Amino acid sequence: MNYAVIRYILGTVLCCQSVFLLAPALVAAVYKEQEGFWYLAAAAACFVIGLLLRVCRTKTKVFYSREAFLTVTSSWVILGMTGALPMYMTGEYKTYIDAMFDTISGFTTTGASVLSTVEELSRATAFWRCFTHWSGGMGVLVFLMAVLPLSGSSNMHLMRAESPGPSVGKLVPRVRQTALILYKIYLFITLLQVVLLMLAGLSLYEALALSFSTVGTGGFALVDSSIAGYSHLVQIIIIVFMLLCALNFNTYYLLLIRKPKEAILHNSEVKWFLMIVFSAAAVITLNIRDGFQSILEAFHTALFQVATLISSTGFATADFNLWPELSRTILVILMFVGACAGSTGGGFKVSRLMIVVGAAKNELLSMTHPRSVQKVHMNGRRVPDNIVKTALCYMTVYVFVIIGSVLLISIDNFDMTTNLTAVLATLNNIGPGLNEVGPTGNFGGYSVLSKIVLMGDMLIGRLEIFPVLTLFAPGMWRILSWHSNKKYDKFDKLEKDEYGRM
Repeated sequence: MNYAVIRYILGTVLCCQSVFLLAPALVAAVYKEQEGFWYLAAAAACFVIGLLLRVCRTKTKVFYSREAFLTVTSSWVILGMTGALPMYMTGEYKTYIDAMFDTISGFTTTGASVLSTVEELSRATAFWRCFTHWSGGMGVLVFLMAVLPLSGSSNMHLMRAESPGPSVGKLVPRVRQTALILYKIYLFITLLQVVLLMLAGLSLYEALALSFSTVGTGGFALVDSSIAGYSHLVQIIIIVFMLLCALNFNTYYLLLIRKPKEAILHNSEVKWFLMIVFSAAAVITLNIRDGFQSILEAFHTALFQVATLISSTGFATADFNLWPELSRTILVILMFVGACAGSTGGGFKVSRLMIVVGAAKNELLSMTHPRSVQKVHMNGRRVPDNIVKTALCYMTVYVFVIIGSVLLISIDNFDMTTNLTAVLATLNNIGPGLNEVGPTGNFGGYSVLSKIVLMGDMLIGRLEIFPVLTLFAPGMWRILSWHSNKKYDKFDKLEKDEYGRM
């Protein structure tokens, strides 16, 4: 186990966190808020601890998937713990657990909150909540890949452990260049939305905060009414960018290198995603049209809620908790489906759904034609059997995590709909659920135990289940022990040969 490089990366993460904490401190300085002192203090503490962890340099910066799982999970926990400190010290959160709940919800781009009102927060804290969405949207470690002096295979392990989707590929031969390209696209989309929102009449502060929440597909807003109080133009801009950020970012790279056919026309995941979005919006529009003055207004409201839930953003312009049961059911299904792989959105992912549907279809065909050989295809290419197996396994574990989480939080005696949608909303990084945790509710009524369970669901959902659950597998810790005792060097040599070409 290469503990030295893990310590080095965690130290770098803390230094990066110290830079992030300067953003709310700057906002506090602009608006002359005393809360900025605590953000500066937290930034200084993170920077000092980070430097101490980076003092002893490691001779080799090569590590493998086991170290990557531990590093990625530990990094996200540390981000949540340190990011919650200034929020608690300002006195705006009653307990540290509540502050940590909202911080982890921010970094994992979930958008669930324990607060009954956000308008009482200082501008610095409100801005920090939104900024955590942006910094966690693409992934802090993906950003660090562009600057950390790790080998290509080590970078690939980090990307596989942190990036959402059934498989992770490289846009260009070097993983570091891939990370850099992704962040350039991410930054461009953010700046574009900021400019458009300012042209629509918002201040720089509002445009930045809402863009961070939208592009990071998080959902924290600046007012209790979320996006309902903004103009239709602002809402349309947010709809467009929620959908854009729910697409695989590889799509934009293909457009940049002038391959529109591969990006859109031959991209079955994009087609499925758009078909699901507009089909769901059309059905909901017909279902809720009686409550609106025109069919166009009903479609606008329906499309916003569909876009915000399937992209796992979590904004709201209406209390869909009061909608007919058909519309509510469709929205819950969209929570499960989620965005595309390789996006900033959460959920099961459209690509996994396509793989599972394809595998089920092939199984039915095999029953009627036993001698036929059926394969799952996507984008005109055969999906490797190991990815199909992983997707099916992921779905199984996903269901068990939901069942276990619902059982644990049921101790608080909320109704079944509230508990189930609370777990779906946190595990899929959505934000709002139904009933008590609906768009006008919050998660503050849950006990400390339930909040810890739901925080775990946020991390598990953001890191795609396996990187987190792998740490609890006894077999893995035995492997780590063997490795640390240098008894199984042959295992690492095989893994090095497998990823040496990356």
